[in-house]
Amino acid sequence: MKQKIGKWLSILLPILLGLLLVIYTYNKFTPQQLEEIKLQFKNADYFYIYISLLISAVALWSRGYRWKYTLEHLGYQPKISTNVMAVCIGYFINMSIPRSGEVSRALILKKYEDVPFDKSFGTIIAERVVDTFFLLSFIGLAFFLEFDVLKAFVLDKIPFQKLMLILGIGTTLLIGVILMFRYSKFKLIQTIKQKISGLMDGVFSIWKMEKKWAFLFHSLLIWASYFFMFYITIFALPETSNLSLSTVVISFIVGGLAITLTNSGFGAYPFLMAEILLLYNVPETAGTAFGWLVWTSQTLMVVLLGTLSFLLLPILNKNK
Repeated sequence: MKQKIGKWLSILLPILLGLLLVIYTYNKFTPQQLEEIKLQFKNADYFYIYISLLISAVALWSRGYRWKYTLEHLGYQPKISTNVMAVCIGYFINMSIPRSGEVSRALILKKYEDVPFDKSFGTIIAERVVDTFFLLSFIGLAFFLEFDVLKAFVLDKIPFQKLMLILGIGTTLLIGVILMFRYSKFKLIQTIKQKISGLMDGVFSIWKMEKKWAFLFHSLLIWASYFFMFYITIFALPETSNLSLSTVVISFIVGGLAITLTNSGFGAYPFLMAEILLLYNVPETAGTAFGWLVWTSQTLMVVLLGTLSFLLLPILNKNK
C-alpha cells in the first residue's frame, strides 16, 4: 500500500507543481501581455524550430548508438534500432515519472534482445554518470562566464544571510554523510557502499572498453547536439535572436536543470527560462513565449517518437 502511495505521489506531485507554475505564470500577465505572447507564437520563425528538432533527433540516435559500446563490452550485441527506440520510449516515460525511463530502457532490452536487466541497467547508470560530468562542465563554464550575473540573481532571490545559513547546513550535512559512510558499521550503510563501489567499477570500466574513444565521441556529439538544438531556437524570436553566447550557455543550463529535476520540465521550463532571460533584458512575455516554444516542440517530438517506438518494436520483433 505504501509503495503504491509513493508511486502515485512521485507521478502527481511534479505534475501538480507544473500546473501551479502554469497557473501562476498565466495569472501574472495582463490580457494585453497574453495577447503579446500569442502573437509571438504566431509570428515565430518555425524554420529554426524544425532545425532544432532535427538536431535533437541526432542526439537521440547518438544516445542509442553510444549504448552499444557499453553493451558490447559486456558481451551483448543488440540491434541499434532497438537501442534507439528504447531511448525514445525512455524519454517518453520520463514525462510521467522522473528517471523511470532508465528502467524502461533496461526492460525493453531484456524483452527484445535477451540482455539481463541488471547488466543493461548498470550500463545506463554508467552513462548517466558520464552525462552528469558533461552537465557539471557546462555549469562550471556558465559560472566562469557569468559569475556576477548569477551572483546577483541568487542574492536577489535569496537574502545573503539565509544563503549562508543554507550553505552552512548543507556543508554540515555533507560532512556528516561522508563520516557516516566512512566509519559506520550498519548493514544498510555497508550495502549502499558496496552498491556505490560496484557503480564506480562500472563507470571506470568505460576506460577499459576497446572502443572507449568512440563512446566519448558520441558523448560529445550528444551534448553538442543538446546545446546547438537550444542555440538555434533563439533565432525563432526577434527578442532572443541577439543573445550572447554566454547568455545562451546560462539559459541552456537553467533549462537542462529544469528538465532534469522535474518530469521533463512541465511548467518549470518556461517559468525559469523567462526568469533567467529577464536578467538579460529580454521582456518577460518574450522569455515566456520562448520557453514554451522550446519545451512544446521538444515534448511533441518525444511524444511522437516514443509512441512510434511503442508501436514499431513489437512489429519489428514478432518472434519475441
